[in-house]
Amino acid sequence: MTGEWPWPLFAVFGVELEYMIVERDSLAILPCADELLREAAGTTDYVQDVEREQVAWSNELVSHVIELKTQPPAASLDGLAGPFLASIREINERLRGRGAMLVGSGSHPFMDPSSDTRLWPHGDREIYLAYDRIFGCRGHGWSNLQSTHLNLPFGSDEEFGRLHAAIRLVLPIIPALAASSPYLDGRYTGYMDARLETYRHNQARVPSLGGRIVPEPLFTHADYLGLLETIRADIAPHDPAGILNPLFLNSRGAIARFDRGAIEIRVIDVQECPSADLAILAAIVAVTKRLVDERSSPYRLQQQWPEDLLADILMDVVRDAEQARITDGDYLRMLGLKERALTAGQAWRAVCEAASADFDAGRRWVLRRILDEGPLARRLVKAAGAAPPRKSFVATWRELGDCLADDRQFP
Repeated sequence: MTGEWPWPLFAVFGVELEYMIVERDSLAILPCADELLREAAGTTDYVQDVEREQVAWSNELVSHVIELKTQPPAASLDGLAGPFLASIREINERLRGRGAMLVGSGSHPFMDPSSDTRLWPHGDREIYLAYDRIFGCRGHGWSNLQSTHLNLPFGSDEEFGRLHAAIRLVLPIIPALAASSPYLDGRYTGYMDARLETYRHNQARVPSLGGRIVPEPLFTHADYLGLLETIRADIAPHDPAGILNPLFLNSRGAIARFDRGAIEIRVIDVQECPSADLAILAAIVAVTKRLVDERSSPYRLQQQWPEDLLADILMDVVRDAEQARITDGDYLRMLGLKERALTAGQAWRAVCEAASADFDAGRRWVLRRILDEGPLARRLVKAAGAAPPRKSFVATWRELGDCLADDRQFP
């Protein structure tokens, strides 16, 4: 314990993995998460959560997505692949009778959100209906995106500031490892991370909700509350009943959750298997720790970076992933790198080598595969092409389903 919140820096880890439910034969999305959760709970009533050992299942905005999350937060990322895989296999067995299965990747390649979207119709549905009324949720950025969330704790205001400064610097290069959503509407979008490219436009009607995705340089609880008050004021004309909570309306790529003493990183596409997700999370944690500990750059310099400069780097990486060229030598120096220019993939290779002692052999193998062959998005485009016929998508995503069930990397 270190003060205001339950856990100090890096004491626990909260991991959330989102998967889409699809028909096994056609790979079309299947909105049956409500029936799955009710059956697993063994009740006649619809539920929003089901608990398993170390992992809970829950609903999301739309009914074809299921979220698996650590419950409670885990003391280590090590060993988490097993509980997640056990839940994936149980869910797949329950879905078998419906001719369905879970599949990974950050977006469905040929979903039509205008016709395929079914909002969650139970429990907190009034919240989802409010979102739909204000923003219109039948679009890719709302209903066709699956992500991995990483929650990192802070135990005091000082720890919050250090953690937020570090995460802001790590965010721009995360898609170089994690991009897995190159396709929408049956074609390559031109973005390796189309999920983030569409997500950032979701709430353009109220710009303060998402900002530039990279959060503003705010390093105290009091300063951050000012941002939440701005969100509260800006949403009020659209939400006169006060249904929507500013804490959850905040849609930046990392959000401060003062209700639980954590920062939630949200710019990570879900991968093809839990071991890949957890290896990427381990890399993110390793570089974040080095920044928090001031091993790569002083805290006072980390605080000085405006969100606009970081967001420009992020957008390049959203488009080109590991091939994006970073020419801001000052930014690279924040990560402990001396080069004046590197690709995002080269930057990750350097920081992973510097932190190699933090990874076991299995994690090093998974990361080496990503660093050598590119993130999942790059491998998907190499396998399927820029505008493949529907049968190629079906074959490729069926393979992704097998990767998820077997906990192995694609291809």
